[in-house]
Amino acid sequence: MLKANSIHKSYGQLQILKGVDLEVQRGEIVTIVGASGAGKSSLLSILGTLDKPDSGRLFINDVELSKLSNKSLSDFRNRKIGFIFQFHHLLAEFSAIENVCIPAFIAGTPRAEAERKASELLELLGLKDRVNHKPNQLSGGEQQRVAVARALINNPALIFADEPSGNLDSVNALELHELFIKLRDDFNQTFVIVTHNEDLANLSDRTVLMKDGLIV
Repeated sequence: MLKANSIHKSYGQLQILKGVDLEVQRGEIVTIVGASGAGKSSLLSILGTLDKPDSGRLFINDVELSKLSNKSLSDFRNRKIGFIFQFHHLLAEFSAIENVCIPAFIAGTPRAEAERKASELLELLGLKDRVNHKPNQLSGGEQQRVAVARALINNPALIFADEPSGNLDSVNALELHELFIKLRDDFNQTFVIVTHNEDLANLSDRTVLMKDGLIV
């Protein structure tokens, strides 16, 4: 599913990633843990194609991403990768269903089909009665579930999450963690999650520790 070989990344004179190797199998929930500054978020950005490594090779579904043009890479990211962040990044002027539909519209999905899929996802995530609510009318946990639906709308091969429960209280955090398990169990969805949350790390299939720019 995902294979990263010898990923290096520096910002100026600061070496952030020092030759990271990582493999993730389909249907696996992998959490990446480590102290602040270990390189976790930088690695996640590269694995999710939001940033490029200085050197190394990255494969998703046997596609070597460095071989793709910028346009092809953007299309691959939109169709094959979903993102969930600590802050939901929902657009305030749009309803829940409109926020969820945005990646589908970018992919060229017809409006009726996108809205049907978004409605199904929001119902699956317990938000059937919230589809027309704007973000400021939703609780923090509801907003993050809308963000999860948005990440799922294009049936991605992989979902990357950066501290997805970091802005939630303990009850909503647990619900989100259990949702990830359900999505893995029901849809064989694959997750790579950066977290400081020990409960989430304990629920995952595998936890990898980063220290000083390497997986140890």
